[in-house]
Amino acid sequence: MSETMGRRERKKAATRQSLADAALRLFLDHGFDQVSVRDIAEAADVSTTTVFKHFPSKEALLFDLDSDREAALIAVVRDRPEGTSIPRALREHTLRTHSEGAGDPEMARFVELTESTPALREYGRRMWMRHETALAAAIAEATGAPEDDPGCAALAHFALETVSFARGRADSRQAIEAAFALLEHGWPAAGQR
Repeated sequence: MSETMGRRERKKAATRQSLADAALRLFLDHGFDQVSVRDIAEAADVSTTTVFKHFPSKEALLFDLDSDREAALIAVVRDRPEGTSIPRALREHTLRTHSEGAGDPEMARFVELTESTPALREYGRRMWMRHETALAAAIAEATGAPEDDPGCAALAHFALETVSFARGRADSRQAIEAAFALLEHGWPAAGQR
């Protein structure tokens, strides 16, 4: 029975990947708004019903690694080196993930697609900010604060928002650095009066 389940799960994963790959290819070639769910289903040789069994919306086809991102954020807090503050660990993670794919033409096309399509930009932001509660809980656990601590929730919120804050700035790395300097050291340390 477990062998059958393993095969079934592998087949589901392959179908999901095939759908995501077909969607990305079509969106990059034709634009998000010009591609229908039916187009994606046909390219992956499945029904539109199958598309919606795997993805709740057309936008979700591009953001299918969401649970991996949340696990990585929590690991950043829990597994940070001794003596490394939580804001510093989150800053390093944000800078590292922000620079992943730099120089990769396919990644540049993906970023351009998501940034130039309002529905994708907003969906991506909502998906990213969904991690706020889990990140706040990890921060509270790491610091011994109550799970509903407003300071932990604020740090989680603003740390995640640095991605949106940096988007479209001439020097996004500098924007991320400045935001985290403020989060870690406060307004006076940011050189402001």
